[in-house]
Amino acid sequence: MSAAISNHNRFHPLKFALWLGIASMIMLFAALTSAYIIRKAQGNWVDFRMPALFWFNTIVIVVSSITMNWTLRSFKRFKVNACKIALAITLLLGVVFLIGQYFGWQALNEMGIYINGNPSGSFVYVISGVHAAHIVGGLIIMLIILLKMSTTPFNPNRLIRVELMSTYWHFVDVLWIYLFIFFQINIF
Repeated sequence: MSAAISNHNRFHPLKFALWLGIASMIMLFAALTSAYIIRKAQGNWVDFRMPALFWFNTIVIVVSSITMNWTLRSFKRFKVNACKIALAITLLLGVVFLIGQYFGWQALNEMGIYINGNPSGSFVYVISGVHAAHIVGGLIIMLIILLKMSTTPFNPNRLIRVELMSTYWHFVDVLWIYLFIFFQINIF
């Protein structure tokens, strides 16, 4: 009986691995934003406004968190079709976010802010690009989960996968909000 109790109270190894990954991503983005602040203090810094499209992207990513909540809630209630629809919408919103980021980078370029130009612009491209790479990783996992849901019978034992995806997605969403606010405060 005590073995069953101790197994029930254990932290799932995949959740531990995810939180370890999240901790390393926090350290990565903390290092990048710290380097931004240190480099800005050295001078030779071009001030510019972030294109308005980044506001739209922020709204899209927030809405995708809402649809990810819908996904998880539907899975837990065994509402398979609602879960698939919610996950597909979340996936679509993630793609819209990435397309928006691309057009945001194009808008920066049209403003004369280039990736290989002044460090102020280079940091924005690099930091938002690294974030976009993490979004792509999440979308790949999301697509795999959606394909499995569509091709195999519903299996409530796969809840851990949906929970992990939800946690990861909310993290990259909150991370973008942090980065967006950081850029709004520190660009000038």
